[in-house]
Amino acid sequence: MSAVGSDSSTGSEVKGASRTATASARRGRRVRMTGKERREQLLDIGRALFAERGFEGTSVEEIAHQAGVSKPVVYEHFGGKEGLYAVVVDREMRVLLDMVTSALTGGHPRELLEQAAFALLDYIEQSTDGFRILVRDSPVAQSTGTFASLISDIATQVEDILGLEFKQRGFDAKLAPMYAQALVGMVALTGQWWLDARRPKKAEVAAHLVNLAWNGLSGLEPKPRLIGHRKA
Repeated sequence: MSAVGSDSSTGSEVKGASRTATASARRGRRVRMTGKERREQLLDIGRALFAERGFEGTSVEEIAHQAGVSKPVVYEHFGGKEGLYAVVVDREMRVLLDMVTSALTGGHPRELLEQAAFALLDYIEQSTDGFRILVRDSPVAQSTGTFASLISDIATQVEDILGLEFKQRGFDAKLAPMYAQALVGMVALTGQWWLDARRPKKAEVAAHLVNLAWNGLSGLEPKPRLIGHRKA
């Protein structure tokens, strides 16, 4: 009897030790994130959720759940959902503005239009979630900037180029800011439509945008072609 009891006890101890070892191994495999890594993880998760569900449809609970942390961790890093959203929007605005600004490398004015159109379409293609976030309305948009204000910033980059072109052609350079807003706004609104349509192809969309901007309705080319080095 005592031998059997001893064997049973030993078996239980072995099983208990095995479970403890397994739990310890799991804890050992769990990688602890640094504060910076956790912040980036929360930004990535928040960005995806905001793009899919919008600001109102996203909760701190869902962000924390997907990150595998408690809600206080989200508050610790961003002060709440509004703070996280503000950082996401600010990052996307800077990325888009940098892409457009760096794309305007010079050349013929028509090629500059092509470069601006491609920059926005490239951003939509490469950062679809980011663009969806930028074009949504949200309660914190006034404090973080809006898509309209971003378009205005891009138009400011374009108006200097248009101003020089107007002077060379004998036009009133004071009208350059208005034309810059019109041109950039046209590209931006077309980009919003193309976000879901994705037809025709990007290069064809750019060619038709420039066709309308450069030639006007009265001088549209039936089959516009790109003159710059970008063909796709």
